[in-house]
Amino acid sequence: MAKQTIIVDGGYQPNTVTFKQGKPAELTFKRVSDRGCVQVVQSKDLGFKKELPLNEEVTFNIDTSKPGEYGFACGMDMVKGKVVVE
Repeated sequence: MAKQTIIVDGGYQPNTVTFKQGKPAELTFKRVSDRGCVQVVQSKDLGFKKELPLNEEVTFNIDTSKPGEYGFACGMDMVKGKVVVE
């Protein structure tokens, strides 16, 4: 299982993560500050939307069946990142 963690601190660090096509993958978000509009993370491409409680990890299973770039963003769609499946 491939695992990546994104630290949410007014933005996404890192704001791009890469997974291999066809390999099971998990993406974890951990919000560590109240800066910015990042209390919610959402992705229409990957089919998730969830609140990010402060200092807690929120994990999503990522569909790696198709290669491509899949965006995610804050609840206001201002702060953005992406998942690359190659």
